[in-house]
Amino acid sequence: MNADPVDLDLMTRTIYGEARGEPDGGWAAVAWVIRNRAAKGGWWGDTPAHVCLCPRQFSCWDKLDPNRQVVTDLTLSHPGYRKALRIVGGVMDAPGEDDPTKGATNYYAGDFPPQWAVDKTPSAIIGRHKFFNSIR
Repeated sequence: MNADPVDLDLMTRTIYGEARGEPDGGWAAVAWVIRNRAAKGGWWGDTPAHVCLCPRQFSCWDKLDPNRQVVTDLTLSHPGYRKALRIVGGVMDAPGEDDPTKGATNYYAGDFPPQWAVDKTPSAIIGRHKFFNSIR
C-alpha cells in the first residue's frame, strides 16, 4: 500500500462513517468510490483526502451530522477503525478491474433516490447502497 497516511486515515474514517452498518463489501464499495473520484480528479479533488473532505459529498463530514464526532473520535485501538483500514488497504492495492462498483463515483443509501439519481440506472447495488457512474 503506497498511499499517503493522511489519505488512508481519511478514507478509513469515511468508510466507517458512511458504511459501518453494511457488510464488508459495502465498506469496500464506498472506498472504491473515493478511489474512483480521486482518479477522475476535477472538482472533487485529486487525492483521497481531498475527495473525502469535499463539502457536501460524504455526510459523515458535515458539520451538523452526528456521525462527524464518531469518525473524528476513531483511533487505531477501535476495532472498526482497524477493519476499515484493512479494507481501504485492499481497495488501494487492488487492480481497477476488481472494482465491484464498475467505476462508480456516486452512491446513495435507502429507498428514496436523491434528485441526481432519479431516472438513472445503478452500475451496482451492494447492501443498501446504489452506485452510479459519474453523473456530471
